[in-house]
Amino acid sequence: MKNSKLTGILEQVLLASFFFVGFLLVFESELKIPLFLQPFGRLHTLLLHFPIVLLLLAMFMEFFRFQANLEENKTYLQITQLLILVGALSSGITVMMGIFLAKEPGYGGGDLYWHRWLGVGTYLFASLIYWIRSRSWYQVTWAKCMSISMALMLALVGHFGGNLTHGGNFVLEPLMKNQAVPLEEAVVFQDLVQPILEKKCVACHNPDKIKGELLLTDAKSIAKGGKTGPLFVAGKPELSLLIQRAHLSIDDKKHMPPIGKPQLSDDELQLLSWWVKEKASFTKKVVDLASTDSLRILSTKLLASSGPKEEEFDFQEADEKTIQKLSNEYRTIMLFAKDSPALSVNFFNKAQYKAPKLEELKEIKEQIVTLSLAKMPVQNADLAFVKIFEHLHTLNLNFTDISEVGLKELAGMKELMVLSISGTKLKAAGLASALKAIPNLKKVYVWDAGLSREDIQILQKQLKGIQVVGGFQDDGSNPLKLNPPQVKNPSTIFDEYIEAQLGHPIKGVEIRYTTDGSIPDSAKSSIFAGNLRLNQNTSIRARAFKPGWIGSEEAIFDFYRGHFRPDSAVLLTPLNRVHQAAGAKTFFDGRLGSFNANSPAWANNWAGVRNNDLVLVTMFKQAITLSSVELRIMVETQTGIFPPESVEVWGATIENQWKLMAKFKPAIPKENFPHTLPLIGTRFKPSTVKYIKIVAKPLEKIPGWHPSKDKRALFLVDEMFFN
Repeated sequence: MKNSKLTGILEQVLLASFFFVGFLLVFESELKIPLFLQPFGRLHTLLLHFPIVLLLLAMFMEFFRFQANLEENKTYLQITQLLILVGALSSGITVMMGIFLAKEPGYGGGDLYWHRWLGVGTYLFASLIYWIRSRSWYQVTWAKCMSISMALMLALVGHFGGNLTHGGNFVLEPLMKNQAVPLEEAVVFQDLVQPILEKKCVACHNPDKIKGELLLTDAKSIAKGGKTGPLFVAGKPELSLLIQRAHLSIDDKKHMPPIGKPQLSDDELQLLSWWVKEKASFTKKVVDLASTDSLRILSTKLLASSGPKEEEFDFQEADEKTIQKLSNEYRTIMLFAKDSPALSVNFFNKAQYKAPKLEELKEIKEQIVTLSLAKMPVQNADLAFVKIFEHLHTLNLNFTDISEVGLKELAGMKELMVLSISGTKLKAAGLASALKAIPNLKKVYVWDAGLSREDIQILQKQLKGIQVVGGFQDDGSNPLKLNPPQVKNPSTIFDEYIEAQLGHPIKGVEIRYTTDGSIPDSAKSSIFAGNLRLNQNTSIRARAFKPGWIGSEEAIFDFYRGHFRPDSAVLLTPLNRVHQAAGAKTFFDGRLGSFNANSPAWANNWAGVRNNDLVLVTMFKQAITLSSVELRIMVETQTGIFPPESVEVWGATIENQWKLMAKFKPAIPKENFPHTLPLIGTRFKPSTVKYIKIVAKPLEKIPGWHPSKDKRALFLVDEMFFN
């Protein structure tokens, strides 16, 4: 087998892989992965199981290789050798994919470091075993030592890989669960909120995998928030990203946790909402809350049920092929819990929903224990189909078209314990009797369902043993905070002048603003009356005010004047592969880049360079008189995005007869400089030109305080303004 043609080819490929992997490792910090190779890197998590299985099987066979009945068995020896060869080669390919994947944002930390180098070590060690196992000195002791060492290395690389994809200490977590905390000692954040985040969120928001620059592993990081801003507004769950993202439709790309990941239960979501409403304290104990406080009631319930007991079911699991057949683009079917026969079903495509789609699930009606029809156009008559799910214990009908009349269809459902009917149009009359007909109902959510505070209080008295959750209702003692004002102009870039248009979705709101950099107040700042005319670069700071409401946070709107737009433009140097935007058109298209440098390609308006200067030539059919040039850039020092080292402005009236009109050097940020989108530029003596050349040189060496010190910085610009 060793001399076979196939083996010879594989050996040559293995040798070649040494050089390629070595090249990738040596120049890893300089690698820029093109978009077409990113899917190759993401296959890392799929392919890695292949070499693990091959090498474990090969090491098992290698361990017993020198037994008397196997030592002379040529077939056994040939199969073992081929398994090691293919295992080594596939582990090399997996290493390449891993290097590509690690270049994507959000990966880093100790687990990645150990996973990377143990993976490389596994690849090299497997190759070493392959090459030395035919030597005369390689005997039984060597074979057993090599086999055991390889098995241990595979276990370690798998452990650190599991930490990366599932959160820290993933493998040992079941053995290290804490005992249930006594109620009198329980801290709301530490013992209730943090465990939810660890279970449902930390897998993607830990030091080794920081999605969205958000860490959820400690109180300080949680309070800090991420790239999109603070995670919560203390006391205001309706304004908090933590709560807003969890309430989005599961098929919304911003929904958290993302589709395919374990979702927050109703109790978990309610607890997070009430924790934020209670000022998001990191130190408050459960017993510090009033005995009637909703957060204390729910916390007490969760602590009482936090022991090791798991829900048990006496029915058989559904056929896997049946589940796959019934799962489609408008309906997901997932396991209710690990190693459980129970299923959770979620409908999420409103356009595809029809009542018969529920009847299609009759093949797995015995296994369905939770069903979400939230935001679907469910009618009262549709609930007759729901009744076939005999083991259903949680039903979500939030924001559907059902009423208290339709709820009568649920009468007699013996295992239904939790019912969510928030956001529906209910009438108090008849609702209590409809809910009483559900024999074991324990909790019902009715917030924003057309019921007054008095209706909910009466309903709670009528439904003994059922917790009625009415949500937050303003009684005047807890004023809400206004959202910030909004800019209504299609673009904030203008030619000679612009009428600033500010607005607010709530009627009767007064918008006050400043243009001098001060924070607007409700007494002295100018009132926006719709007649704000701008003829130069202006930064408007605005806040919204209304009696009975808390004034909004300030919003900042930057207006940019660009009087001259060239008739044509061409780039003489290439842009960074990741930040191509629309090429030379980018700088004069009136579209501003977002705060995220790595927005999706269709939304990314940032053009960038790193390894060469940005050289742009623009042309005008008629000569213009130019006296200033400005560039809107991004500064995000954390990710290596800095202002340019220098910018030169050249002008000409005759093609290629250039004259230097101005040169300026922007200030280089110091450590801990905030993420900003500043305007840089210069004024100079008015000059008549038909051609303008901009030469921007990226920062040659990142400052010494930065982790990437002495490397070239990335320079990003989205618009240029000629005046």
